[in-house]
Amino acid sequence: MRGAHIADYKNYFDRVELSLGTTADSIASLTTDRQLLLYTDHQQANPELEALYFQYGRYLLISCSRTPGVPANLQGLWNEKILPPWSCNYTSNINLEENYWASETTNLSEMHQPMLDFVRSLSQGGAQTAKAYYGVNKGWCLGHNTDIWAMTNPVGLNGGDPSWACWNMGGAWVSTHIWEHYLFTQDKDFLRAYYPALKGAAEFCLNWLIEKDGYLMTSPGTSPENLFIAPEGYASATSFGNTSDLAMTRECLIDAQKAAQVLGEDKAFRKKIEQTLARLLPYHVGKKGNLQEWYYDWEDQDPRHRHQSHLFGLYPGHHLSIDATPDLARACARTLEIKGDETTGWSSGWRVNLFARLADAESAYHIYRKLLRYVSPDDYRGQDARRGGGTYPNLLDAHSPFQIDGNFGGCAGVAEMLMQSSENDIRLLPALPAQWKDGKVSGLCARGGFVVDMEWKNGKVVSLSLTARTGGKTTLRYNGKRKPVSLKKGETKTITL
Repeated sequence: MRGAHIADYKNYFDRVELSLGTTADSIASLTTDRQLLLYTDHQQANPELEALYFQYGRYLLISCSRTPGVPANLQGLWNEKILPPWSCNYTSNINLEENYWASETTNLSEMHQPMLDFVRSLSQGGAQTAKAYYGVNKGWCLGHNTDIWAMTNPVGLNGGDPSWACWNMGGAWVSTHIWEHYLFTQDKDFLRAYYPALKGAAEFCLNWLIEKDGYLMTSPGTSPENLFIAPEGYASATSFGNTSDLAMTRECLIDAQKAAQVLGEDKAFRKKIEQTLARLLPYHVGKKGNLQEWYYDWEDQDPRHRHQSHLFGLYPGHHLSIDATPDLARACARTLEIKGDETTGWSSGWRVNLFARLADAESAYHIYRKLLRYVSPDDYRGQDARRGGGTYPNLLDAHSPFQIDGNFGGCAGVAEMLMQSSENDIRLLPALPAQWKDGKVSGLCARGGFVVDMEWKNGKVVSLSLTARTGGKTTLRYNGKRKPVSLKKGETKTITL
């Protein structure tokens, strides 16, 4: 049994190898908890620990996302309580999705499947929720929390804070994983089978929008778990035209439109999306240079709030970028500057990815180190106990308390620092910090069905090979160069640098 287990596990785990440098023997010989403590207190260089944390995230996903239709929950398989925090459920306003950010890039596409099957289950009950709660007779939606039975209705009504209880964009968010899976696998049979769930989420978005001041927007809406200060001085959650709602709506509509085009279906639906996208309320830059989170340029009750949902279009979305929308990208950077670096574990994981998309290697690495900050076990009551967001001695993520999503967000963040991709190109070392100036990685996956192996020295790629799982074209971007590449299915090409 042990042999069968190891063979099964290694089939997935051994697909990716990563080296970010060598740790001094005096440190590498210590136990992991001691290494983590030194890493936190003395800023000891430990590239092997940083690579281990990345691989640990892959180990966790392999181990807790294998049951068909049952994705990794808030604690994965590592919940130790009869009554766990947040019921060990699926929080769909970040945590469920963050669990799967590393699945495709780190060569664990099969682990994504339980999540994708779960999305299809959500779409069934979500159609009833859309009608009963929101009067939308076409499409489906999801509240901020769900469970193993794929519940979709809002929870906390009449008792929970509106900042989380009144959110209904979960369907728009989770459905984007369908298009992401297709981009990496190029599997049209999969896309055809799961397209109805993606289309249904987009249909809800189309029918939930209202017109105000000549634009289309949501109303009422929230920005998950955040509050603004109204002109009258009170803190409030609900408003119209909130940026996060519209960012998720944009991404969902764009994905559904592209999916329909690939499948050659629903011309009228694609046209309606095109018309709607043109009329959506645009992004705005606030007086502080930040990306405006609310319809009006209101102050946040907590300017350093852990959620950064209005930056969704930058990551995990794709419609904001330093190339296509440089002004808005700068506003995203300013937002992160205002928020600072003290936050929870999962939020740190998200910020690593956001900084990576901004090609800000220094900030991405700084936040990655904050994610690996030593946090004492929850039940430890010594005077030297350490609390807050970071990493427990066993490397599980500290929200705190324990949530597994930070592990997965951090794992995805390392991949994003080393490689980013779109339908058209693959960018190598887009956010490589000076601390990782020499290294190598094999097995990272890029959109378009490609697998990347590379080595770099002094921050420059020195060897590179590309494998095409399905065949196709892309443009490699590395060392300040652009190189178009075309490969047949199964072909591996060593790139001449």
